[in-house]
Amino acid sequence: MDIKTNKIDSANAQIIGVIPNSEIEANVEKIAAQLAKTTSIAGFRKGKVPVSAVKKQYGERLIQDAEAEALRDLLNKGLDAMDIASDSLIGEPQISKFDKGDTAINVEVAVAIRPEVDLGDYTALVPDFKKPRIMSKEINERIEELAAAQAELIDVEEDRALVEGDTAVIDFKGSVDGELFEGGTAENFALRLGSGQFIPGFEEQVIGMKKGEEKVVSVTFPENYGGEKLAGKDAEFTVKVNGIQTKAPITVDDELAKKMLPGEEGANLEMLQAKVKEQILSEKLSKLYNDELKPALLETLVDKTELSLPAFVVEQEMDMALNKKAGEMNEEELNELKENADKVKELRESLRDDAARSVKATFIIDALAKKEAVQIEEQEVMQTIYYEAMQMGQDPQAAYKHYQESGYLPAIQMAMVEDKVLSKLLNAKLEK
Repeated sequence: MDIKTNKIDSANAQIIGVIPNSEIEANVEKIAAQLAKTTSIAGFRKGKVPVSAVKKQYGERLIQDAEAEALRDLLNKGLDAMDIASDSLIGEPQISKFDKGDTAINVEVAVAIRPEVDLGDYTALVPDFKKPRIMSKEINERIEELAAAQAELIDVEEDRALVEGDTAVIDFKGSVDGELFEGGTAENFALRLGSGQFIPGFEEQVIGMKKGEEKVVSVTFPENYGGEKLAGKDAEFTVKVNGIQTKAPITVDDELAKKMLPGEEGANLEMLQAKVKEQILSEKLSKLYNDELKPALLETLVDKTELSLPAFVVEQEMDMALNKKAGEMNEEELNELKENADKVKELRESLRDDAARSVKATFIIDALAKKEAVQIEEQEVMQTIYYEAMQMGQDPQAAYKHYQESGYLPAIQMAMVEDKVLSKLLNAKLEK
């Protein structure tokens, strides 16, 4: 067996070899002899099967197994020659050439290696930033919002028109083309004006009505409305206002704090303000991190970190990006691509830079996670999926099973690792 190796860079290598047919034949003999001791063939006792009978029975499969063994041997020798550990490989080696000749097989194998990432002084790349300022006005407004959400509704006795924020107690009957439709009728329905609970345009026309007043409200169902029979249709609702309700007035004091902090010993307004301030700070930091600091930090890390990338991993990322792009196209655009192979190649190639940056970011985050001892266990991934599913009113188990069967769990786990790593780096700067 003649082998040549070429370590292109720290992430890519090539093994070029010539496997003599005599080696394949020797492997066939060896594998056949091993099978003869264990296989069962009609007419022969187990363990007493002639090699010739094994060759006749398994024929082509023996040759395939012999070639596979020779290929593994070539790969192992090539890796040893380049001092590359097998556990540092990424994915399966890519066989780019396997030409069978009269006397030998010419082979070329591309190997992807997990690159070493020199992070350098990565903490110096984390930007300096200040905690968001929280104004007293923000705290008080938030407390009033929270209190208003819990405040009881009281009937409005004065003779006045409905305004946004009121709750209108109404009867309504909806019809399309003069015919009442299912689900379009209700009595004493409490509708908070401004909530966006009803079809666009409905609440706006109820604003200004008075108790006892009746009118016809004209609306158009959205094109994407759930019920096909109503989607995009013009409708009329006969609406009668039975009553007007508004939130009971609230007083921001220690008594309110006790109601809003049940179980807190010595709860008072100052304690409530401190907790609300902490909540607002957490929200502002989360927005600052996710919208600005994390994306900018990741871009900086990618720009400032030098490393070689496994070629086939970048190619895979390009393929995924191309498929995503195609999924966003309309039928006309897709047909145009199908008829023009050069355009597909051009589009795919245009995705190379972004794909390379994405792959590079993955290796950098992986290296940072090891350096910072950041881990995300499968249980944590499951809990996250369950929580998000419940927030959206979905079945948590079904959601997790869907992600699992679709092969999305590793990507979700990696995204969580990225979020945790970047947050840890930013928090360290924040604490200083």
